Amino acid sequence: MKAFAHLIVSSLVAYVSTTAIQVDRRASPLSVALTASGNTEVKVAVTNNGNRPLNLLTKGTFLDEVNPVEKVSMYAAGGSKKVPFEGIKIRLLTTGLSADDFVLLGVGETKEVTVETAALHSLSDGGEFDVFAQGYIPFAEEGSTELAGTLPYDSDKLSMSIDGAMAATVAKALGKRTVIGSSCTGSRLSSIRTALSNCQRLASNAASAASSGTKLDIYFKSTSSSVRNTVSARLRAVANDCGGSGRATTTNCNDPYGGCSSNVLAYTVPSQNFITYCNLFFNGLPALTSTCHGQDQANTVLHEECHAPGVYSPGTDDLGYGYNAATRLSTNQALNNADSFALYANAIQVNC
Repeated sequence: MKAFAHLIVSSLVAYVSTTAIQVDRRASPLSVALTASGNTEVKVAVTNNGNRPLNLLTKGTFLDEVNPVEKVSMYAAGGSKKVPFEGIKIRLLTTGLSADDFVLLGVGETKEVTVETAALHSLSDGGEFDVFAQGYIPFAEEGSTELAGTLPYDSDKLSMSIDGAMAATVAKALGKRTVIGSSCTGSRLSSIRTALSNCQRLASNAASAASSGTKLDIYFKSTSSSVRNTVSARLRAVANDCGGSGRATTTNCNDPYGGCSSNVLAYTVPSQNFITYCNLFFNGLPALTSTCHGQDQANTVLHEECHAPGVYSPGTDDLGYGYNAATRLSTNQALNNADSFALYANAIQVNC
């Protein structure tokens, strides 16, 4: 059994050609503009250029002004090296969202968010950086909180020259935490053990299915040998960690970083390979679902494990959330999307 210890999302993509999202700006009513402010601040302005109001999800997206999720992606070395992210990646329960989790953007209206990039990225070396905001953002119809689909967004490149010494003085969004022992006890420990066991089984079965190419064309848009190998390798690594033969991640059952707000099931700190499970994980999810593309404790664990680079490097991002968004991604994007793996494992388990 894995060790339990008490320790310390995101609509974004990789800039390098293997994972960059190519969204069709003409197909989206959203435009996104980035401007530099000071040494490391970036102002993100999103405008509704459509002909009707847009009710955009903010929680866990680039419009989130509360949670330390990755709102922009940053690259050094001429765009060839992604800058490490030091915040959290959250998984939401996609039902029961509140109006406070959305922002209504009227026709022609602009919403601006300020991002302190040094609080969420390692920028102390300084130098030249390229910054992007790209991906898909979920929306609901006006007056509703039920997710209805996703909209693509794609900013132009912002080039920044950053003073590393000044960047190093910026307070990090996540402070250091002291390891003081297990926080998974009683019924929660039992639930976590069951979830890890189910995660091991789901990931192992899905890895075997991926090796033979089963359903990969739906969730990863390809059945090539390289895709079969990559999907099965990540899922085998997840199965090993969930099964206890690996010790890549640390599991927590309370909320040392304040990420467990409403509708948050769990979050991962990729820089620490640390996963915490929120109250809603225990109270709002079944151990296993029999519903195609439904959420449960097992596939939530699998989703979070996919974010951890210690399990399989590099860890995945959150490029498309839920079946509709995930199946719009290209092959390279899906291979870098945590929910694509969770949805695939669920599809193999339930036989979608």
